[in-house]
Amino acid sequence: MNTIVTSASLPDLAVAPPAPKTPPAEIAAPTPAPASASSALARPRAGPLEPSVRSKWFAGVVVIGYTIISLIPLLWIVMTSLRTPQDSIAYPPKVLAEPSLIGYVNLFTTRSRVGADELAALPPPATWYEKLVREQQMILAGPSRFQDRYLNSLLIGFGSTLLSIVLGTLAAYAFSRFRVPGKDDWLFFILSTRMMPPIAVAIPVYLMFRHLGLNDTHIGLILLYTVVNLSLSVWLLKGFMDEIPREYEEAAMVDGYTRFQAFVKVVLPQAATGIATTAIFCLIFAWNEYAFALLLTSGTAQTSPPFIPTIIGEGGLDWPAMAAGTTLFLLPVLLFTILLRKHLLRGITFGAIRK
Repeated sequence: MNTIVTSASLPDLAVAPPAPKTPPAEIAAPTPAPASASSALARPRAGPLEPSVRSKWFAGVVVIGYTIISLIPLLWIVMTSLRTPQDSIAYPPKVLAEPSLIGYVNLFTTRSRVGADELAALPPPATWYEKLVREQQMILAGPSRFQDRYLNSLLIGFGSTLLSIVLGTLAAYAFSRFRVPGKDDWLFFILSTRMMPPIAVAIPVYLMFRHLGLNDTHIGLILLYTVVNLSLSVWLLKGFMDEIPREYEEAAMVDGYTRFQAFVKVVLPQAATGIATTAIFCLIFAWNEYAFALLLTSGTAQTSPPFIPTIIGEGGLDWPAMAAGTTLFLLPVLLFTILLRKHLLRGITFGAIRK
C-alpha cells in the first residue's frame, strides 16, 4: 500500500535565514611616498662590490695627495740641478730662483781656479759652458769621470737584467712544465737567496771576487746582480708560466712543432707581459744597487750610485752637480718603465683571478 507523504506530515524544520551580504571593504587609496623617498628609490642602488660615490672621491683624494707628496722630492732635485751653488744652499731655501745650467757643466767637467789677471789674459770663451765656468773665476781642465760611470751603469744594469730574464725564463718554464725532483725544495732554496741581506755576504763575496780576479770588473758585477735577481725572475715568471694553458703547446706539437719551437713561438709571446714586468723589477734593483758596487769597484767598473755622492765642489759638496747627476740617473729606468707601461699593470695583476 503506497503511503502518500504530505507537507503536513513532515516535522517543522528550522530554516536559517540567509546571511546578510557583507558590503565590500573599501580599498584605501595608496598613500603617496614622500618626495625624498621616491627620489631615493629612483636612484640605482650600488651593488655589494661597487664602491659608493663618497668612497671613490675619498680614494681619489688619497691617491692625488700621495702622488703629490711622492713627487715633491723629485721636483726639488730637478729644481736644485737648475740652480747656482749659492742658491742651492741659501737659507731660508728659495723655492723660485734664476735657472742656471752650471750644475750640469760641473757634472761633466773638471775645473781649476785661476787669478783675475790670468783669467783676463785668456781669449774669450768659445762655448756657452766655458762662459759659465769663467763666471766662477775658473777654467776648464778636462772632462769628468761621470760619463764613464754612467756608461758602466747602463752596461751592468741592462746586461744583468738580460741574463736574469733569459735564465729565469728557462728555469721557470722547466719548473712549470716538467716534473723536477724536489721541485718545492729547489724553489725555496732559490727564494732563500733573496732573504739574506747583502751585508751578511759582503765579506765572503769580496774574498771570492778577489781570489777569482773579478774585483772592479764589469763581468763580476753582472754575474753578481744576475745571481741576486735570478730568484725574483724565476718566481715571478713561474707564476706567469703556470697561467698559460698547456693545450696551446700540445696543439702546436700536434701540428709538428718541437718542444723548443712551441716554447719560442707559443709560450714566449703569451708570457711577454710577465717578462716585461720582471725585467722592470730586475733593472730597478741592478740600477739602484749601492753596497756591492761600493765594495767591489773603485775605478774601472764603478757605477753611478757610489760615484754621485763623491762629487766635491769648492768648500764642500757641489749640490747642483749632485742633483744634475741624480736627475740624469733617473732617466733610463723612467724611460724603460714608460716603454713597457702597457705590460706593467697587466703583468702585476695577471693571475689574480683564476678560472
